[in-house]
Amino acid sequence: MKTKLPLGLFFALTSLALASGADATGSGQRMYRVVDLGDPGGGSFSQGTTDNQPGWIAGWSTQADFTVHAELWRGGAAMDLGTLGAPTLNSAVAWPNRNDHGVIVGISETNELQPNGESWSCYLAVFFVGDGHVCRGFVWSNGRMSALPTLGGDNGFATGVNNRDEIVGWAENTTHDPTCGEFTNTGQVLQFEAVMWVQDRAESGYRAIELPPYPGDLDGAATAINQWGEVVGISGICDAAIGGGTAKHMVVWKHGQVLRELPTLGGGYWNTPMDINDLGDITGFSDLPGDGPTIAQANFQAFLWSARPFTCNGATVPGGSTCNLGALGPGLISEALGVNNHDQVVGLSQVVVGSTVENHAFIWQNGQMADLNSLVVPGTTLTLTIAQDINDLGVITGQATDPATGATVTFEAIPAD
Repeated sequence: MKTKLPLGLFFALTSLALASGADATGSGQRMYRVVDLGDPGGGSFSQGTTDNQPGWIAGWSTQADFTVHAELWRGGAAMDLGTLGAPTLNSAVAWPNRNDHGVIVGISETNELQPNGESWSCYLAVFFVGDGHVCRGFVWSNGRMSALPTLGGDNGFATGVNNRDEIVGWAENTTHDPTCGEFTNTGQVLQFEAVMWVQDRAESGYRAIELPPYPGDLDGAATAINQWGEVVGISGICDAAIGGGTAKHMVVWKHGQVLRELPTLGGGYWNTPMDINDLGDITGFSDLPGDGPTIAQANFQAFLWSARPFTCNGATVPGGSTCNLGALGPGLISEALGVNNHDQVVGLSQVVVGSTVENHAFIWQNGQMADLNSLVVPGTTLTLTIAQDINDLGVITGQATDPATGATVTFEAIPAD
């Protein structure tokens, strides 16, 4: 199984509309019309990663040489956002963004080669091929892609952005961290910390503000930000610069400091909040007891956390709880990847199809999880494998497989009503 590790303020005005969607299943779930956005880069893989309120979908698409380029779908057309270097390099929008004004963030290779031989998070989590280039977080606006600064080290990674143009992610400093490679040796050398980038008018660009790890931890990474400036992410040790030992703790930052630690589902690793909405509700995935630091030992499940009481799996859970959303079958792995201001959660779950285990996109709402493929009106042959993001109108984007061609394509699922 290969998975990718991996809003507006109008919820009060649209909540009644969301509750009244067309229902052809008798389950209370609304139905969706699926649009195939294809692989505009000319390759055979693409993914829609983020879907903002105006309906801009951003993600990535492979090229004929299997490199990946950040892609924007807008108004029925696709646009290659380019790279921070030569066109033969990689770039991608890898996490849900929350900006409605045309600012997009992601990660890109640069022309510079890795001075320490690191794989960094870009090769481990996003790109299919690469030849050892430094990776940096980028911000794209008005047709121009710019690199974001690090904390003094070589590499960075930008994940989310809000309407105040506050950008979050993680970046290396100059410390040689002895915990790098403790469980999985990927050649990581330098320490990295969660970062918020804010505009610096004097410098006509962005400056990096370090967000401290959870007390006692050495490394961290920020994964998402809401419109109020609340940031979520992971904290732990350097390890492999992706999940595992880096994701021992799930944290929320506010005003540059750790605001709280989120309770996990009982495991010690791979505890990763992926998104936060404007209510402060957080979704992601967390390991169960009996896990381990390598991906082969992971047993994570999708979760939803809220400071308010909410209904989960038919029961009301108290505020401050992390609720296991389950999976599309017993004993299977699931990941929640995006949440909107109506607490509609989307992600992926393993399912058993015949004698094989596959990934299927899911939507969780009103306390129950459903296979998104079961909520599609007739007219598509795609199998929806990953639901990556959902906006406040209920429009979903992600990744799907075309059984006729074997291609992996970007999809847009639009409520049928």
